[in-house]
Amino acid sequence: MTTAPLTPLAPHTPYARTVRGSGPGLLLAHGAGGGIEANYGPIMDGLAARHTVVGVDYPGAGATPTARTPLELDELADQLVAAADAEGLDTFALSGYSLGGPVAVRVAARHPERVTSLVLSATFARVDTRTELAASIWQQLFASGEHTLLAQYMTLLAFGTPALNSFTPAQLRTAAEQTAPSIPPGTGDQVDLVRRADVRADLAAITAPTLVVVTTADSLIPAALQHEVAAAIPGAVTAELPTGHLPFLEQPGEWLDLITGFLGRR
Repeated sequence: MTTAPLTPLAPHTPYARTVRGSGPGLLLAHGAGGGIEANYGPIMDGLAARHTVVGVDYPGAGATPTARTPLELDELADQLVAAADAEGLDTFALSGYSLGGPVAVRVAARHPERVTSLVLSATFARVDTRTELAASIWQQLFASGEHTLLAQYMTLLAFGTPALNSFTPAQLRTAAEQTAPSIPPGTGDQVDLVRRADVRADLAAITAPTLVVVTTADSLIPAALQHEVAAAIPGAVTAELPTGHLPFLEQPGEWLDLITGFLGRR
């Protein structure tokens, strides 16, 4: 996908959209500091094989310009639904990853008649003290311009220990140097929303069949926070994936199977 233009985004301007495949609708909500391609690219072909997949990039990610004002969950949720409307999808499934989880929860709570099923991965309804501290450092490192150091920090937080130890220190340094220039310009705004997001009041209103994919080796969003989401959604089921915060890199095939398997049973 192209890099974001320099002109800030005016409120309510449509976000850049990804559309793939055919079949029942599936909306994707990505994580902070990521994008539709970055977070779902490794499994996109598998998702699009059975669904019309629609996703939007948040301000400062993909081809969507940065925002002029702080990001709000309602705006991200409304933009995702507007993309579904533009593609003619009256009903749809939802997949939310990390920050995309609260976005998807907000959509499901506000549009129960349109949501056929919900899959939440590596996500949270609110951050705890540990995650708030991690996100605060993430945001400060981004603002400092020390993006190679930020890439190293996020590698430490985001990968599970076995995956991290499969690399040498030199390989990790090289990877951080290569990753730093591609960190999305809207990362700081998106992480700020992570720190403020709280959808606990929405969870009981969700009526769609829900799967919560718990990344059990996750140091960024601890498994306890993920189980908290599942416990508060009526009838939600869980599946455990032994990865860190990046299932699309550590076990993309297994993650795809969990998502498509659940959607197929619906």
